[in-house]
Amino acid sequence: MADGIWRIPDLSGRWWPVFQRNLLVWRKLAVPSLLGNIAEPLMWLLAFGYGMGALVGEVDLHGQRVPYIVFLASGSICMSSMNAASFEALYSAFSRMHVQKTWDGIMNAPVTLDNVVLAEMLWAGFKAIFTVTAILVVMLALGISHSPKLAVAWLILLGAGVTFSCIALIFNALANGYDFFTYYFTLFLTPMMFLSGVFFPRSQLPGPLRIASDWLPLTNAVELVRPLFMDQWPAAPGRSLLVLAAYAIGAFWVALALTRRRFRT
Repeated sequence: MADGIWRIPDLSGRWWPVFQRNLLVWRKLAVPSLLGNIAEPLMWLLAFGYGMGALVGEVDLHGQRVPYIVFLASGSICMSSMNAASFEALYSAFSRMHVQKTWDGIMNAPVTLDNVVLAEMLWAGFKAIFTVTAILVVMLALGISHSPKLAVAWLILLGAGVTFSCIALIFNALANGYDFFTYYFTLFLTPMMFLSGVFFPRSQLPGPLRIASDWLPLTNAVELVRPLFMDQWPAAPGRSLLVLAAYAIGAFWVALALTRRRFRT
């Protein structure tokens, strides 16, 4: 029945072997995977942070002058968490689910589909935080920020990765091929990159767009992480954390329901 797909998730510790399986496979390609994930955000940082930063100098952020390199770094690392989690929960998860039929093989063991989806979500979040950690190390080496509050930023970026992996798994459940993911990147992720204050302050946006961007998950991740790069605490962390949590919980439930429907047909 249709309402059966929306039942409460049936989760247990059996997600852990699925997570371990993904980890063991990934270890063989860990170095090239890491280089691929950090190359693009570092190019953005070097080209725009130092290149354009030399022209821009500082930006005004809530009445405070902030070096553009710090402004960009704090936004681009949130974008990196989003991209790393999304790629893993889309292309890699789709390969395991549809192309390689790995999920079917796993479910021949006493592992439910709900636990497989949970493992994929957590695995994508792990891939995101692994990438973010490498980028943070480079940023520390470049002296962009040495704030001890970056430890808190690391935890927030982990939560952001989990949030975006949940959203991406919705599109994974709907896809019939890799080409379908183009819609997700073109219509959702790319506009969000430019509306969430990654490259320029959101105060430059027209009023209606600025109001809409207040509720984007990337915006709220940036609003939490950017002050920490400046060795400050976020002004309104509760609201942003609730928005990210709402996206994560809601998107996971929808992704799980759509995946259950897919495996019924």
